[in-house]
Amino acid sequence: MDIVGRRFSDQVQYVFHVDSGPALGRTRAGTRLLCQFDTAGRARCWAGGEEALEGDASAAEGLASRSGRLRVFAGLRDDPYFNNVRGTRRALTIAAEALRAGQAPRTASGLPRFDAPTLARIAAEWRRTDGGPARNFLAGWTTSAIVLSVDLDVVATGGPLLAVWARTERRQAVPADGAMPAPGAPIDRMGRALTGNALVGTLAEEDIADQLKEAYNRAEPAGWAGFATEIARNLALYDGLDGVAGNQWLADAKDDSPARYRRLAELLADDRLWVDSRQTRCRHYLAVERQAFGVALPPDCGGRTPLHEVNAVFRSLLVRGTPDVADDGLRHDDREHSTVDFPFLSAP
Repeated sequence: MDIVGRRFSDQVQYVFHVDSGPALGRTRAGTRLLCQFDTAGRARCWAGGEEALEGDASAAEGLASRSGRLRVFAGLRDDPYFNNVRGTRRALTIAAEALRAGQAPRTASGLPRFDAPTLARIAAEWRRTDGGPARNFLAGWTTSAIVLSVDLDVVATGGPLLAVWARTERRQAVPADGAMPAPGAPIDRMGRALTGNALVGTLAEEDIADQLKEAYNRAEPAGWAGFATEIARNLALYDGLDGVAGNQWLADAKDDSPARYRRLAELLADDRLWVDSRQTRCRHYLAVERQAFGVALPPDCGGRTPLHEVNAVFRSLLVRGTPDVADDGLRHDDREHSTVDFPFLSAP
């Protein structure tokens, strides 16, 4: 879990949720992994009711619990996420201007029909930054990371499929017995990358988009399904960015109605990143989700390693149904990361 800043707040608790079950979308147990920090930056972390640790976790090797089943690093690292934000915003601005000018009529499904010159401008500007080569907007940002390594038997109590999401909350007091603190009021949340930023209030006015994103970030899991309609509306926008109707992943090419995007919208509204804990090869982003809907892939744990091209895979699936195009012109982070050596992320 990465934040922008040099230290973690002593007024916030940082929580990983790992739900577990037998299949995609079906979980029957959940484990919270929570860290708090004091004003000196010392960490106190828990993994369910099984593991706990306390101390300075800023050394590269991290800090281990007494049993060794939980290890935590908390300190400055390089965030492996990369994104040509300026190029993406410019591409979406061109799309929004065409829609406002009536130059891209929408079909019954909500898909916009951009003309060929507009599609060419969108594609060209998406691959550039301020008119030049694509640049990573996040390069050089000061970020701090909480990295947890936990034994599977601590978190896979409901089955081998793990559904992971994380949240920041208002800090709660530690009980007298030293047990994990109770949940606090939610602040921000992340499951899969980009869902909140790319598919909630995508072209809405700024104040409306902010309200939608705040509501999405603070929603409890029981309320996530309520955002499927908003997500579907913006899936239609992305489906139109290559000029081919209905070729988005999981879209119904023959159904020109809002139902065309329902399957993917409902999948993404359940904002958890899925990991198959029985697999040790992790080469494909969203592998569990894609395999569940018939995509032929070799056995893969899914999830999201620091090496995955998250933007390329996700946005390409939304635009053309394949995971192989980097629309924003970027293919890798500015630093080298590891999938083997704890804490995995490059030094700052």
